[in-house]
Amino acid sequence: MKARVLYIKEVDSTNNYLRHCTAEAGEMVVAWTDFQTAGRGCGTNTWESEAGKNLTFSMLFCPEGVAAREQFILSMASAVALKRVLDRYTAEICIKWPNDIYWADRKICGTLIETTLSGKSVKTCIVGTGLNVNQQLFRSDAPNPVSLCQILGHETDREHLLSELVDETILTLEDVYAGHYDDLRSEYRAALYRKGEVHGYRLPDGSEVQLMLMDVEDDGHLLLTQPDGTGEQRFGFKEIQFII
Repeated sequence: MKARVLYIKEVDSTNNYLRHCTAEAGEMVVAWTDFQTAGRGCGTNTWESEAGKNLTFSMLFCPEGVAAREQFILSMASAVALKRVLDRYTAEICIKWPNDIYWADRKICGTLIETTLSGKSVKTCIVGTGLNVNQQLFRSDAPNPVSLCQILGHETDREHLLSELVDETILTLEDVYAGHYDDLRSEYRAALYRKGEVHGYRLPDGSEVQLMLMDVEDDGHLLLTQPDGTGEQRFGFKEIQFII
């Protein structure tokens, strides 16, 4: 797989930009920008990013042979690639279900994945990522942001970091296309934030409970149990909230 990288100084959203682009077979199109005027996270969330300080980028590709029912493997592959690269810079990097990247208990990276389907297969996939790189002060009401600069005490070259992320994502996608799902799933699960630990969670009705995170199913559902390991419960995206 080869990458075609496009730089746009300012854009509403790199995900939106790539919706009007086409990726050829065996190609990934990457759009990155200094500033998104309408950058967003999952749902109605926005993504705070100081202009020219961080990495806001999206990757468009056409998955080869990925069934719609198994599309969560693309989310796993993206998260694993991000973790692999950030592990080269610092320790304590983990994956918070479904695909946020955390350093200790603080969020360094968020990803929004959008797919289109053709029959029973994934036709296109856009992976939009916001990675806090050189920002030193966060002004939004987000509870726990952190940047690589805050962790390391110095700035990091954004273009070099982006190149590493693109290369590593291509490697994980090539594993997907080769059918090596089990290895990626194992790597993802081993990196899960709070796995095997008891913490607070908020249910859709607003109630708060203490549960232990056990696993993530192949289709992306989160498995939690009571603190003693009994009473397994299964949650889809947005059906439960981590209390940080």
